[in-house]
Amino acid sequence: MLEKADAPLAVVQAQLDDDEPAAGWRVPQWLRVLLMQCGVLLAALALWQLAASLGWGVKVVVQSPQAVGKALLTLAIGDDLWHHYWATLKATMVGLFIAVVIGTPIGLTLGLMPTAQRVVAPFLSAINAMPRIALAPVFIVVFGITMAAKVALAVSLVIFIMILNAIAGVAAADPEAVRMMTSMGASRAQTLRMVVLPAALPSILTGVRLGLIYSLLGVIASELIASADGLGQLIARSAGVFDLATVYAALLLLMITAAVFNTASEIIERWLLRWQAPTAR
Repeated sequence: MLEKADAPLAVVQAQLDDDEPAAGWRVPQWLRVLLMQCGVLLAALALWQLAASLGWGVKVVVQSPQAVGKALLTLAIGDDLWHHYWATLKATMVGLFIAVVIGTPIGLTLGLMPTAQRVVAPFLSAINAMPRIALAPVFIVVFGITMAAKVALAVSLVIFIMILNAIAGVAAADPEAVRMMTSMGASRAQTLRMVVLPAALPSILTGVRLGLIYSLLGVIASELIASADGLGQLIARSAGVFDLATVYAALLLLMITAAVFNTASEIIERWLLRWQAPTAR
């Protein structure tokens, strides 16, 4: 009887053993993701080349990957590209810095003052909903064709992101922890430093990461309208003479720059939040 009872158990165990993965080296998760990303990129390049070879669309618009790569190489060899690239990058970082320095304290203050937040909330929402890219000509008239006009537009886009994210970060603070700090006689500065800021930091860092991309978009938009230098001006000038290979090369460089910015900000964010549990990040 015992042998008969043990027989089904042996069959089940054998099935479980067959379902288990074979022992040995397994491809890490990050490597699998990287390989799949490379596959998607290669498929996109192949489709792009196919479209150019078969003449899909307007010929002057659909440039081949080889033509775009040649244009990018030609730009990279000369000094013109790097002059424009540095002008765009400098205005982007300055605009982001000003928006973070001004917007974060305003958001933290409003988050700590609920009455003031309720008073200004409708105005913040209305201004934030306004397409501030349309202010680019205004800033150009005020500041002229200078870096200040590009920075002003970038700040106008990013500062509201920082204000709203800082307010949301303060709201994420544990009210029980705040009450406990108050009952223990902690000052507002101590409560802010020990409870509110750690809780608000993830939201603020998310705002910085998002603001980095919006700052770049604001600078490019200003350069497209009027600028002495910058990648946006290079794109506008090349488009004016129908040199779309150079346009796509500049856009490709902007895509790579945005991807590097996003990846670097994610790494910095993970490092700054290393004290948090993985599920809380």
